Amino acid sequence: MSQNVKIKSTEHLTHDVLRIVTGKPEGITYIPGQAVDMSINKNGWEKEIRTFTFTSLPEDSYLEFTIKTYPAHNGVTQQLLALGEGDELTLYDVYGDISYKGEGIFIAGGAGITPFIAILKHLEKLNLVGNNKLIFANKTKADIILENKFKNLLGNNFINILSDENLEGYEHGFISAGLIQKHIDNDSQYFYLCGPDPMMTAVEKHLDSLNIPKDKIVREAF
Repeated sequence: MSQNVKIKSTEHLTHDVLRIVTGKPEGITYIPGQAVDMSINKNGWEKEIRTFTFTSLPEDSYLEFTIKTYPAHNGVTQQLLALGEGDELTLYDVYGDISYKGEGIFIAGGAGITPFIAILKHLEKLNLVGNNKLIFANKTKADIILENKFKNLLGNNFINILSDENLEGYEHGFISAGLIQKHIDNDSQYFYLCGPDPMMTAVEKHLDSLNIPKDKIVREAF
């Protein structure tokens, strides 16, 4: 089953990340961390279906998506950049394996932050942020999505690592077992992973080397 929604607003969060707010159709349900298949209701693009994560909360009166765009690819995200108020998107199935199970360390690469935006918003609303931590890997400071929001929410529990810049106050390089280990507080923590496949593979190897049980690792499968 598919449902069309009208765009209410679009804005840039970074140089290549778009925040799109749409109306909310009757009956759509999801949990923080889940995503939906979507296409653009525009001639020639109706069958180009992609998956995007909800960054709004289920109880919000609107839907919000935080989407990394690739203008040079001549694809769906390039088309999204050209859309505005009143244009339509088509929503299909809702799914996703990431959901909050308990305190831990969120490990994200680039646009892989999106399920954690919704989960951390949800925890903030319930005053349950607690000692959750976020390790966020990007190329440069300019690529960090919602940096100020996460700084305010998490304080010192927001750890940024940049591969292409060496800046004071930011880790440099790639996520390592040592970096993860430095921020582990207890044996019952969960580890939430989302990012590009090579990063996820590397981080899973790091977690394995740290003897983290598989049932403590929550990752996206699609």
